[in-house]
Amino acid sequence: MAEKLALDGGTRTVPEGMVQTWPPHDQRDRDAINKVFDSNVFHGNSAPHALEMQEKWAEYCGCKYALVTNSGTSALHMAVAAAGVLPGDEVITSAFSFWASAAAILHHCAIPVFADIDPVYYTIDPAKIEAKITPRTTAIMPVHIHGMPAELGPILEIAEKHNLKVIGDACQAHGATYDGKRVGNIEFTTGFSTNRSKLLSSGEGGIFATNDEGAHAYGLRMREFGEVVPPAGETREYNAFGLGWNYRPHEFVNAFMLAQFGRFEENRNKRIELANFMTEGLAQIPGLGAPATPPWGQPVYFSYVVEFRPEEVGLDCTPLEMKTACVKALAAEGIGMGQWQTRSIPHQDVFLQKQGFGRGVPWSLNPDEAYDYANEEYPLTDAFIAAHCYLAAVHPPNDIDLMEKYIAGLTKVIDNIDRVMELGAQ
Repeated sequence: MAEKLALDGGTRTVPEGMVQTWPPHDQRDRDAINKVFDSNVFHGNSAPHALEMQEKWAEYCGCKYALVTNSGTSALHMAVAAAGVLPGDEVITSAFSFWASAAAILHHCAIPVFADIDPVYYTIDPAKIEAKITPRTTAIMPVHIHGMPAELGPILEIAEKHNLKVIGDACQAHGATYDGKRVGNIEFTTGFSTNRSKLLSSGEGGIFATNDEGAHAYGLRMREFGEVVPPAGETREYNAFGLGWNYRPHEFVNAFMLAQFGRFEENRNKRIELANFMTEGLAQIPGLGAPATPPWGQPVYFSYVVEFRPEEVGLDCTPLEMKTACVKALAAEGIGMGQWQTRSIPHQDVFLQKQGFGRGVPWSLNPDEAYDYANEEYPLTDAFIAAHCYLAAVHPPNDIDLMEKYIAGLTKVIDNIDRVMELGAQ
């Protein structure tokens, strides 16, 4: 007989207080931040923690240059601009992502053009890209969403064929690899986020990475008001060479990032271990699917993505209906599942209404093109969003004990699936 659901008065599977938050932090992080107070150097692109973090991240990725920034979105904007994208240019990116991927394109007054995803690996489908290329296209932005590396080989070939730059959105993919190389060392420019939730966390922040000297020089100017800012001790000209922003982070952020980087590889490997355990467990539970590992690389599981398959458990309903009911039942069991992508990026209001810089900019820069996002279809993106959800806390300091309880709770819910659907309808 199936174990009684918590929704029906049964004992919840995961005890209150067992799930721990990200990122793990301890006295080492506090000591690092206190050292900033002791140094009396609180900001600046030549500040010691900024320089050290840049050097360490470039070494880790295997790229020549890295620049710390104040957010992942600013790092992506720098990646777009440093790739030579200009106002009115088109950049092809994935219909499935957090919308900052497209926002970074809009921030440079360029126009996002969207392609549908591969339904298994949920990254941009290389086979859908060439049909989107026009004479205005200057770049392709693959997104390594949820820590899943995009299939970069064919994308790089398409870019070379059409003389386009490839911009990497690795905001959720620190340490992910493609063909043995880490993202950040593959595309022309790459942006990472170090927001609290990210695999390398500094509370808020980002990193821009490139192997190109010119792109690095552009990023340096753009990060600080369009100026060429010399190292500390040299005279600053205070002369802007072009439009720039204040995208630099303060030293407290850099110090926290450095302290976290000291355990980054350990935490990355632990995430993979926990994810692999969950994948093995889900293989024994009908109605649920685990993320696939692509033949081309190693994902790092920023999110652990679960698929709902009603046909496997005899349900005559949509995946969305099953998901909605199961999420409710799992919450009562102490198992969090959530989703922040409830629609494709091109079907968000900013694109449907073309709410950019007012008066329809940047779309109005190309008046002969309609950019009819409302009537464009992204069926695989829509199907993926409907059928998938993200399992919380598959990361350290949580451990296998919690994952075992997750498997037990998921099993309980599926064993009671008819009752779950009944309760979900109430």
